[in-house]
Amino acid sequence: MQLAQRLQHLPTYVFAELAARAEKLRREGQDVIRLDIGSPDLPAPPEVIATLEAASRRPDTHGYASYYGSPAYRQAIADFYARRFGVELDPRTETLALIGSKEGIYHIPTAFIDPGTVALIPDPGYPTYGAATQLAGGEIYPLPLLRENSFLPKLEAIPTAVLERARVLWLNYPNNPTAAVASPAFLEQAVDFARKYKLLLVYDHAYSEIAWDGTPPPSVLQIPGAKEVAVEFNSLSKTFNMAGWRIGMAVGNAAALAGLARVKTNADTGIFLPIQEAAVTALQLPATWIQNLNEVYRRRRKIVTDALERMNIWFTPAAATFYVWLEIPPHFSSSAAFAAALLEATGVSLTPGAAFGTHGEGYVRITLVQEEERLAQAMERWERWQIGQSLQMELK
Repeated sequence: MQLAQRLQHLPTYVFAELAARAEKLRREGQDVIRLDIGSPDLPAPPEVIATLEAASRRPDTHGYASYYGSPAYRQAIADFYARRFGVELDPRTETLALIGSKEGIYHIPTAFIDPGTVALIPDPGYPTYGAATQLAGGEIYPLPLLRENSFLPKLEAIPTAVLERARVLWLNYPNNPTAAVASPAFLEQAVDFARKYKLLLVYDHAYSEIAWDGTPPPSVLQIPGAKEVAVEFNSLSKTFNMAGWRIGMAVGNAAALAGLARVKTNADTGIFLPIQEAAVTALQLPATWIQNLNEVYRRRRKIVTDALERMNIWFTPAAATFYVWLEIPPHFSSSAAFAAALLEATGVSLTPGAAFGTHGEGYVRITLVQEEERLAQAMERWERWQIGQSLQMELK
């Protein structure tokens, strides 16, 4: 048996490795608190669960569903975007149902990247952007997201020779892993840039509703003319605690969605209809659902950031996503070394920043998907460990 060459340079998915390491420690008797993977710990809304249950009992919902999404689900997507962002979408041509947004993110390079062409990818960024590009035979040009630039890429710094071969510009705000938020002014710049260089702007907006300070994060489609150059991915995973349900959406440029749909129709089938019906219920929930969810994350984040401040550790100030992005202590050689030492000593599992790209080195990511008591316990262990380390360094 011989693996395809395209897999030779494709790394193991980082969160699969973290899960395996955590499970090994659990088997050895360690109480592991996983603050690495971004899987919500809270249940979906009760109304959504009730819709799923009722629809699952109907005999007419168990066959193959439409590749593109049910008319009701696509209309609910359009209604949500109109209500939340003031963006008008044609449900038939400007919305597309996805088996979770990751499925669409993975398929976009197949539709738009040829061998020898380039995808402009944020670094640090969601690993699937790069992995899917590599599997399509494309080249990655990393866009550094630096602290001194508020974790926004400097598009004007991309060399002309790269832009001549570029096809796709990836952006993701609120950002995973840095928690940064993009302003409308930056999105206007990005839309103009994509138009000038004939790029498809792919905007990953999965954390659009997980923010609680200031103005809600904008959609790229709010920018005039964005639908000429952009598609946006969104998901019910984070907003409605439906990560395991696997349902999301792509919206925006009709021609780009048609290209994505050509890949999808050859690669998968439609989403289970009761899940689509439940998603319609979710998208129609009052704004109080989001407000209450964000209050949970605000309280959880405060537990973490209060402890980081006591330890004099820098973290991204933006109150968005359910992540906290922070610098590692200076005496550790790498983010992986710090995360491994913390895990072995305390049972607290974080994601090394380097897992998200070269420019993630020097940072780690915390997720807020544990109950307040467990988060407090994790941070107490961390603080005690840091105090012990400081004493050891003083004695040397």
